[in-house]
Amino acid sequence: MTSVRPRAGDDTTRHTPSARRAVRDGSRGAASGTPVRPATRKRMAGRTGRIGWLLVAPALFFYAAFVLWPLIQGVQYSFYDWNGIGASTWVGLSNYLTVFTDPDLLGAIRNAFILIAFFTVIPVVAGLVLATLIRSIRAGFFSSLSQTVLFLPQVIPLAAAGIAWSWMYAQTGAVNQILGWIGLGGLARPWLGDYQTALPAVGLIGSWTLTGLCTVLLLTGIGKIDVSLYEAARLDGAGWWREFFTITLPGLRQELAVLITITIIAALSSFDIIYTTTLGGPGRATLVPGISIYRIGFTQSEVGLASAFGIVLMILVLVVVLPIQRLSKVRDQ
Repeated sequence: MTSVRPRAGDDTTRHTPSARRAVRDGSRGAASGTPVRPATRKRMAGRTGRIGWLLVAPALFFYAAFVLWPLIQGVQYSFYDWNGIGASTWVGLSNYLTVFTDPDLLGAIRNAFILIAFFTVIPVVAGLVLATLIRSIRAGFFSSLSQTVLFLPQVIPLAAAGIAWSWMYAQTGAVNQILGWIGLGGLARPWLGDYQTALPAVGLIGSWTLTGLCTVLLLTGIGKIDVSLYEAARLDGAGWWREFFTITLPGLRQELAVLITITIIAALSSFDIIYTTTLGGPGRATLVPGISIYRIGFTQSEVGLASAFGIVLMILVLVVVLPIQRLSKVRDQ
């Protein structure tokens, strides 16, 4: 092994590659230990911000083009009397006054709030019960099978679900046949053609489609709860009801807030199921804002009134949903 020695009279020292690497690494370490100047820090932050905006620019473009711009146009159209083709006439708040004074439109809003009981209350309560029962079964084939079967209605398109249920609700459909088999044939009727049962029948379709989603999401939330809490409750002699109200429900606050928000929006903006089953009938028994907006805008060619009703519907959704979100956050804090 040879070593490099300095010559006599030579002021420079020759280093081996490893020595040069050590010197370079040492200089890097010294440089990294040096505090960054404010100007350099500001320049680095600006560069990071530009890169971030560049990454989100495509998403912002599509969001602005397909969400914000149509919303702005809808607000603009709501102040005009326009048929969608010819000249428009400024009417101010006249369209909004029509929304809040027309009995048919107010009836559609009332029906939408009635559907909250079927789209929100029933699925969430049923989801809580089913999720608790499935959790008690623990992991296994039956648990996985039950989750899959319950979630299947959520995968089926709402239009297809509406068509299938309209067949089952018919006079000779599966519902009336089952009632006849169990000795309740006197209750058989055309469920979607009766003024008294049409809206509840449509609401039960929504309950059927949303129960699986509620069950799976709540089951996931229960899995996040610390098992030691249940064990401590059992040692204290707590029963099923006490465990449910003192551990399960508080631990599912966030999941419940999400589900209530989703299901309320589904109830107030329902369209697919009702369009494929009743078209708002019989009469106006199942008329909801979505069907009304469709009829006013595309059948009656009153784009301004349809836009005003759409804006009112959006505000109603926000008025109902935002307090729920705020309440859930306040309780968490």
